[in-house]
Amino acid sequence: MNRIMLAALCGLALPSTVATARPMTATDLASLSRIGTASLAPDGRRLVWQQRETDLAANKGVTSLWSLDLTAKGAAPARLATAAGKNAHDPAFSADGAWIYYLTDASGSDQLWRVAAAGGAPEQVTHHAVALSGFLLSPKGDRVAIWADTATDCAALPCPATAKADGGSGRTYDQLFVRHWDTWATPGVRQRVYVQPLSGGPAKAVAGPLIGDSPSKPYGGAEELAWSADGQTLFFTLREAGRIEPLSTNLDIFAAPADGSGGPVNLTGTNKAMDSFPAVSPDGQWLAYAAMARPTYEADRLALHLRNLTTGEVRALAPDWDRSVDSIAWAADGKSLLVTAGDHLDSPLFRVSVADGKVTRLTQRGHAAGVLPTPDGGAIVTLDTMTAPADFYRVSAKGQATRLTDVNAAKLAGVDLPTVQRFTFPGANGDTVSGWLVAPAGAAAKLPTVMLVHGGPQGSFSDSWSYRWNPMLFSAPGYAVVSVDFHGSTGYGQSFTDSINRDWGGKPLEDLKLGLAAAAAKFPAVDPANACAAGGSYGGYMMNWIAGTWPDQFKCLVVHAGVFDARAMAYETEELWFDEWEHGGPYFEQAAAYEQWNPVNHVTAWKTPMLVIHGEKDFRIPYTQGIAAFTAAQRRAVPSRLVVFPDENHWILKPKNSIQWYGETFDWFGKWLKPAR
Repeated sequence: MNRIMLAALCGLALPSTVATARPMTATDLASLSRIGTASLAPDGRRLVWQQRETDLAANKGVTSLWSLDLTAKGAAPARLATAAGKNAHDPAFSADGAWIYYLTDASGSDQLWRVAAAGGAPEQVTHHAVALSGFLLSPKGDRVAIWADTATDCAALPCPATAKADGGSGRTYDQLFVRHWDTWATPGVRQRVYVQPLSGGPAKAVAGPLIGDSPSKPYGGAEELAWSADGQTLFFTLREAGRIEPLSTNLDIFAAPADGSGGPVNLTGTNKAMDSFPAVSPDGQWLAYAAMARPTYEADRLALHLRNLTTGEVRALAPDWDRSVDSIAWAADGKSLLVTAGDHLDSPLFRVSVADGKVTRLTQRGHAAGVLPTPDGGAIVTLDTMTAPADFYRVSAKGQATRLTDVNAAKLAGVDLPTVQRFTFPGANGDTVSGWLVAPAGAAAKLPTVMLVHGGPQGSFSDSWSYRWNPMLFSAPGYAVVSVDFHGSTGYGQSFTDSINRDWGGKPLEDLKLGLAAAAAKFPAVDPANACAAGGSYGGYMMNWIAGTWPDQFKCLVVHAGVFDARAMAYETEELWFDEWEHGGPYFEQAAAYEQWNPVNHVTAWKTPMLVIHGEKDFRIPYTQGIAAFTAAQRRAVPSRLVVFPDENHWILKPKNSIQWYGETFDWFGKWLKPAR
């Protein structure tokens, strides 16, 4: 890694002879290596992980498996032998450490393979007609849970063939969802979990008559399943489908015999809100999980709970800790949980004592994820910041972090490192609000300024690396980049998060106004008189809202996947729970609440040049919202441009599309912002 980046991460002093660096480009960002799912050998001596490399010519990422010997000082990562030209991902060590299992499309579709940890030729384990979406090995090494999209009446793999209906191409539906996130629903098909003996034999469904996706879609994975310590029971998370599924956040945790001898039992049925992240203690006594309290609210606090698997007793753990957990893992000795959670502008690793609920922060700046407990009571995690993509670190039981990998050293060599500075100010209602400035190193004079507004709306532009909205890249052309964690942001307690409900255009806009002024007063690089603003999702909504209610502030706006017409959105979005919670109910019951903060009602004030970007496969905020905003700008004779990606959803994910996205955005900024003074 270049000396500037390394010094920033490790707190080292820089020599005065550091060579001049160059700004990062969108191609740099799209081309970086990305570490993903990892597994630690049972003895803690070896780490394996998936790593994505970018194939720009093919406009896609290609994943392979890498390994690191943790016992040899200075050991270099080594690539594992898997099928050439094929994706290999989601590695996992067997319980005895002898095998590394993984998914690969080497045989044509994603199936389970394995390779001996000591080396050798890969072996195919499953041969199903359907592509597998994931797997979880039993702790006893005799079974594997697999999941895939199959017919809801498929009790075992292989599923019996179904006759294809003759006639037209029309899909027919009798209830919602008809589409979700970026995919049209196939009637009668769900993601289902099966348990298969590793010695051979049929894979039997564990959900029985339950209809729903497990793991949940579109985000769920192995973190929504867990094995009992004896390998006899599988715990899985599922939201039962029905007419109200698009209104329900009620994921429950079920227990089912792994051998198929009995039906699933709902362990969390009394809670009508979300329950997820099941994790079984090393001694098999406790099931830890996270639970929300309020049904239909997707951003409610995820609080820690423990269930005694013998008695069924449930108790809250650290009930007064006002943070929402993102992941749960048991420490090796079973006396504490290792969890991640947003905390102000960071997402640290915490230790939570099982005995008394005491919470101890283990990591400091940045974003921790992918927690793998180590035998000595610590963990291996990924850590990243706004200026450094993720790498693996060993975190001791007391919180000392030691870097293990540097996967992008060559690709980031010579890339300039901006400065990142945090600030706070009195926001709406006098509440303390946090924000940050990212600017080219050494910037003192006023610079063209870009204000970024995060989505969610319950989210945060935290101190973490992003491959979509990357503050370091936004600053690269010479911009001062400002962001504010307005009312509604996460990491500041649930009350602060809740404060945006039914107030989309109120306190958050006031925070943005006060935050921009505070940043300008504190940082000489910020020039609010020469500024543009950009945001995606809720941030895109805010751009449309600003266009009509703060039209004299910005030289230009960039609206990505933003809500333009609240009434149309209420009937077009597939995730009704999101929109109806935010505005107090369905539109036909709460029309006034929707219209109070509806950007379409202020189009007559629009005059700020606007770039509108949307993915055609976006079903959360449908692309018609973007077209409508562009139409409004055009009819108002406001300088405007529309970019529609036919192969993208709510996010821009493909490498070339990301490069184009930044190219369009930077061209728009460059057209309307004056050069630095």
